[in-house]
Amino acid sequence: MTTLSHHTPRPCVANAWFGDHFGASLPRGLREQAESMSWESFVAAYGHSAGPLRLGHWSCTDTERPATRIGPQARNFQAVIAVGDHISTSTAAASGPVAALTAMLHERGITVEMLNFHQMRSGEHTATFVRGSDGIRAEWAMGWAGDPTQSALRAIIACANRLLA
Repeated sequence: MTTLSHHTPRPCVANAWFGDHFGASLPRGLREQAESMSWESFVAAYGHSAGPLRLGHWSCTDTERPATRIGPQARNFQAVIAVGDHISTSTAAASGPVAALTAMLHERGITVEMLNFHQMRSGEHTATFVRGSDGIRAEWAMGWAGDPTQSALRAIIACANRLLA
């Protein structure tokens, strides 16, 4: 009678998993915090935005506007944002989606100052890592999506929820 030995593979350490899939290490600072975490534990800790803050619909409302001057120009953004049971629509004029979302959050009394921003693409996925501060403490978070903008927005929401915890 032949028996097969059951071998449970050791969980892949987060930095090694990320390096295998993206060809780069996790950002310094976050790498040290995630040193002994499995990828699954890392995603559960940094990648989910469990908390009172949720982002619904997001759009740039003037994408067809022609550029009339040289250099960066503010665009108009609109989002549906929920804080607990309160759901409302916000608008902001900003140079990009990250600035617009942080401005919308600030209007609600939620401070998230971006201290670090790292974004990497591999195949169809984009991973965004942000380190944000509320002026008292700083937290890392991750966003993951097929679209780079959605990845960044998810990272900001996850960071805000970590700061609110």
